Amino acid sequence: MDIAPDLVTVVVPAYNAQSTLDETLWSVRAQTHANLEILVVDDGSIDATASIAERHAADDKRIKVIRQPNQGVAAARNKGLDLARAEYVAPVDADDLWHATKIQKQLALMKERGARVGLVYCWSAHIDERSRIIGRRHTPTFEGNVFGHLCRLNLVGNGSAALMRAEAMRRAGGYDPELRRKSAQGSEDIKLYLQIALGYEFAVVPEYLTGYRRVSGNMSADWQQMYRSFELVAASFEAEDPLTREGLNAGRNNLLRTLFIRAVKEFQFATALGIYRALLKRDRYYAINLLARVPAAIARNFLESVTGKRFNLKADDTLM
Repeated sequence: MDIAPDLVTVVVPAYNAQSTLDETLWSVRAQTHANLEILVVDDGSIDATASIAERHAADDKRIKVIRQPNQGVAAARNKGLDLARAEYVAPVDADDLWHATKIQKQLALMKERGARVGLVYCWSAHIDERSRIIGRRHTPTFEGNVFGHLCRLNLVGNGSAALMRAEAMRRAGGYDPELRRKSAQGSEDIKLYLQIALGYEFAVVPEYLTGYRRVSGNMSADWQQMYRSFELVAASFEAEDPLTREGLNAGRNNLLRTLFIRAVKEFQFATALGIYRALLKRDRYYAINLLARVPAAIARNFLESVTGKRFNLKADDTLM
């Protein structure tokens, strides 16, 4: 089958996403780069997720709905990767949003930089349950060989902000479903990004083109699973190359810092205390210095959230 030039496969893993999937799919369908193959992978949902996806598919022939028993987000994304016909793949979680120009700008940069670039990322604004912006602090600009930087900080930020070469994803082995089987979901994205960074360069579109939804909830178990997930990923890279240990230790600190500040912002103080104790045990000096930055972080979050501005999906506003 002939594939049109510049086709991009969008992979949407969806599990019980009836409250957000409709808005997510509209943001994908509204892309100014219209040459898309949109694969919605319903991962065993028991709500209206499948019917919402099917309704969009009936209106837009670019959309195909794939259903499978619940296997987790890594397996759902890998199913989309297996079926992808395009040279480029852009995952988006079923609760996140894209600005209308996201794919257009990322693809243009990917083509401009050439085959040495395996991933183009963009900045992400944090959004709440009503798609209002509650944070815009994610502004990394690292490009080229970013593996060392990526050990310290997830530059891409989340699972919805990247445009990747399908070849690079497949060479890296796709997303790791074993983390779920080990009750350690959460670091599937960063593991794939690290693996891609070993063989390819990264590039960035320095604009807020992704809305990353952050819903308040009980973090008491979530933070431990996320930290355990990163520990497993970090250990696997350290076993391959002990020289990565320093950077990945910084990555551990940065993850705990992010989780701690989030817990404080959401007034989950018992959870924040547990996270802080873990950080103290890891790096006492880093933990003590962190306390000085907490008031400023909370103040920034408050000022951004009180504006009530929704994440704009239109092509004439990049949220800068």
